[in-house]
Amino acid sequence: QIQLVESGGGLVQAGVSLRLSCVASGRTDEMGMGWFRQAPGKERDFVAAITSDAGLTFYGDSVKGRSTISRDNAKNTMYLKLHTLIPKDTDVYFCGARWRRTYNGDDSPYWGQGTQVTVST
Repeated sequence: QIQLVESGGGLVQAGVSLRLSCVASGRTDEMGMGWFRQAPGKERDFVAAITSDAGLTFYGDSVKGRSTISRDNAKNTMYLKLHTLIPKDTDVYFCGARWRRTYNGDDSPYWGQGTQVTVST
């Protein structure tokens, strides 16, 4: 059983950057991983995904061009750097993982508890 723990969220001003981390309790070198975000009462929004070998990355339309996903399998950690934050980025950010090279949020057995990001004007 893999456990995921997100960190790095907080209250920030618009325009700044923020880096979120997702630490796994076990090895991640065979796991596709990704980030989603969701506000209460709203649908889940795909943010980014990365293959197990970090060879491919994918981004959702809402953050494309303003974010960078990366991972360090030696540290069992995935990162999400959000650049030029805007108020619409306010959400709870969740990381997920599955035992496939690629990641799919609809087929993800492992999720973290989320980290809140709040962007003020």
